[in-house]
Amino acid sequence: MTRLIDRLRQVRHSDERITAQVRAVLVESLYASPQSLIIGALTSSAIAAVVGWSSGDSWLIWCGLLIGLVGLLRIADAVRLYRHERSGAASVRRQERGYRLGALSYSGLLGLFGLLTLTRTDNGVLQLLSVTTAIGYAAGIAGRNAGRPLIALAQLCCASLPLVVGLLIALDPLKAVLAVVILLFVVAMMDITLQTYRAILKATTVSAENAALAEHHALLARRDDLTGVSNRTDFRERFEERLRHLPTAGGKLVLLWLDLDRFKEVNDSFGHLAGNAMLVAVARRLKDAFGDSGIVARLGGDEFAIICSTPHARGANEIGRTMLQLVKQPVLHGGHTLRTTASIGVAIAPENGGDADTLLKNADLALYRAKEGGRGQLFFYEPVMDEKIERRRQLGAELHGALERGEFHLMFQPIFDLASGRIRSCETLLRWTNRRYGAVSPAEFIPVAEDNGQIVAIGTWVLHEACRAAKAWPPEVTVAVNLSPIQLRATNLAHVITDALDASGLSPERLTLEVTESVLLDDVDASLAALEALNRIKVCTTLDDFGTGYSSLSYLTQFPFQTLKIDRSFITDLESSPASIAIVQTVVDLAAKLGMRTIAEGVETQAQMDQLRRTRCDAVQGFLLAEPMPANMVGAMFAGDGSA
Repeated sequence: MTRLIDRLRQVRHSDERITAQVRAVLVESLYASPQSLIIGALTSSAIAAVVGWSSGDSWLIWCGLLIGLVGLLRIADAVRLYRHERSGAASVRRQERGYRLGALSYSGLLGLFGLLTLTRTDNGVLQLLSVTTAIGYAAGIAGRNAGRPLIALAQLCCASLPLVVGLLIALDPLKAVLAVVILLFVVAMMDITLQTYRAILKATTVSAENAALAEHHALLARRDDLTGVSNRTDFRERFEERLRHLPTAGGKLVLLWLDLDRFKEVNDSFGHLAGNAMLVAVARRLKDAFGDSGIVARLGGDEFAIICSTPHARGANEIGRTMLQLVKQPVLHGGHTLRTTASIGVAIAPENGGDADTLLKNADLALYRAKEGGRGQLFFYEPVMDEKIERRRQLGAELHGALERGEFHLMFQPIFDLASGRIRSCETLLRWTNRRYGAVSPAEFIPVAEDNGQIVAIGTWVLHEACRAAKAWPPEVTVAVNLSPIQLRATNLAHVITDALDASGLSPERLTLEVTESVLLDDVDASLAALEALNRIKVCTTLDDFGTGYSSLSYLTQFPFQTLKIDRSFITDLESSPASIAIVQTVVDLAAKLGMRTIAEGVETQAQMDQLRRTRCDAVQGFLLAEPMPANMVGAMFAGDGSA
């Protein structure tokens, strides 16, 4: 008995520690089979009614009526909760309290009915019906309610122990033996109930743990491993769900596709851990700002997608601007201050599409336009983008294999010394005649080649061909080749140039490489290192389009340029703008003091030429003097000793 009491205490203690999920499953088991409860209630009530009516005893009749009434209430409660358990109509605690009240009331009434039958009647048949009904109920309930053992054991005692009292009161030896048997039955059923509960609890706990683990794994499968925001799968499902509810929710659903600008440079310069730190910081900022009411996801690499709701389409602009500012904030990592910007493409539902695929495509088009427009910008989808982007993509496809098909050729535009009128250099201009589209403007295909990485191979080919052509020119004439930002940042640039010079036999002093100010804005330290490496192999460098950037004068003191090219926008206004005249004169004087030469590009009229002579500019280039031409025509000009 002491062991049994200890086990009962352990059951109560363990019951207090089970999780809410396990408790819900155990309580649900009480209502798992309403059919057995209904059958038991109906049969017990029927037997009580028969015994009460047969005995004619008022106490038994009233007790039988109470048994029937409580039985009906329990049947109604079981049916109601069985139908609504999955919708959470009642709390687990309330369900358990309700079941306990009904179960103890019913079992207590059955035990009382048996006691009254044993003490108020002498009919052995009626006594047998009452006792067997109570004992049968007690035996069945011990197994049925084993998931909540304290309820089951209480029912067992309430139904059985009054019978023991009734049997002992009769002072009949045979009835006393039956009382002892019932007591032993109660002890045995208690042990069986506790054993069953232990097995049920273990199985339920393991099942709950497995379910929780599976849910955890499912959650992880829908989260980005690095940043913790939604991944592509979770984003797509939640996006489609928001779209389905949009007609009833009203307002606008804004899709913003965000791409970090030049993220690869962060990885290359500071390592992948720094890049990861930047991704985590950006994701955290976006989630803090928009995660509560919207959806923030990392689609892969340095691309994020954000879904936000707004009453009006104009709210999308404010959302996008906020994102641009969040991304611009510096990230501290390993003693370094990491900075980046973002390009964002925006599509709005339902104006720009009603399904996920269409909206994602349109946001991607807008993002493509944002990158093309200079990065760090926000662009909204417009139908005209479809045509432009499609052509751009088709050109990208055609660029593959263009070198092998021999579709590229070079043109050269002479640069004249203003004092002597002789050709002192020729600028190399790349031209592309495509098998499908014919002549394609460099302004159109070069950005495409830069985006898809083909500019490196094309640029290498240009260097080799330009050096080979210049080798046939007079030794005092140089050749100028434009470098793309990607080429300038390449670690093997000096090696590529050396190969081109060695293959052609051209001396390094006769090769000039032109870079624009926008290239220098990206990474001052890397650009400076690249230019110094070029100067070490005795290749000349020119700052192209001078005057169009943001800090041109500071470049002159930082970077080792030998020549400045004055942007054509200033040359165009020389005839009518005193300000342009003053700017050109100032640039020429400044360059001279810094030991640099100057070239004016875009000269198209004699008046412009005359004005440049007065400024003492060193060299000129433009349609007035010579248009771009093939290498063989340049050779003919040298033969004729052309002059300005």
